[in-house]
Amino acid sequence: MRNCVILGSGRSGTSMLAGALHAAGYHLGDELLPASVSNPKGYFEDRAVNELNEDLLLQVAPLRPTGRRSALFPFRLAYGHRWLAVIDPAARMRAAPALALRMRELIRRRPFCLKDPRFCYTLDLWRPALGVAAYICVFREPGRTASSLMTAAREERRYLAEARVTRRRALAVWTAMYQHVLDKHARSGDWEFVHYEQFLSGSAITRLRTLLDAHVDAGFADRKLKRSTDSCALPRRTASLYERLCELAGFDGEAPTDGR
Repeated sequence: MRNCVILGSGRSGTSMLAGALHAAGYHLGDELLPASVSNPKGYFEDRAVNELNEDLLLQVAPLRPTGRRSALFPFRLAYGHRWLAVIDPAARMRAAPALALRMRELIRRRPFCLKDPRFCYTLDLWRPALGVAAYICVFREPGRTASSLMTAAREERRYLAEARVTRRRALAVWTAMYQHVLDKHARSGDWEFVHYEQFLSGSAITRLRTLLDAHVDAGFADRKLKRSTDSCALPRRTASLYERLCELAGFDGEAPTDGR
């Protein structure tokens, strides 16, 4: 079984795939985040991996101050919320020696599978530790992803009370993350691109089994948990990225555009 990393924005089907790989015998971490009302089968994300990615992103996404000063920075995120960050592809980060050591410690158990939306931004910093791991990018139609993010923000009010997840911000997050994947990360390494619907239907299973040399559990996906059917017109750049992803995944799908 080949070590791997799952990339994709939140609410795009990454937990569905990670759950299947967990069932196949992959080690996803020592302290997986608990299931929640918006993700009842679990996130399959390791708390220590998430915290390390949060620490890396502090370089380009400053924390929101606490108390009264927080109102002065309405678009900054609290610690733990950078899976909702919008990072410019031109931003530069580095992994200090202490952080690089933490990376190596987190992948000692094999075969590992790392999953965190923040990898869309931080993957290049992890590559020296990852070796010849495979990369799987999971995606979904941007409008439906945005709708699902907004629903999750309403359901997880205590956790995301100050995140201000509007449709516009959700689409910006989607766009920034997949732009990083396509324009920075996917230029090297072994990749598979999988549309959410391809995993639900099972049409991507053979590709994943071949990439990973693992028995991927096709039965983990639960179509009853697919709640978001809302879509919307998309900015032109977002629609273009979605079309590129669909082409790489061999998925025949279209996204409406609003002309911007």
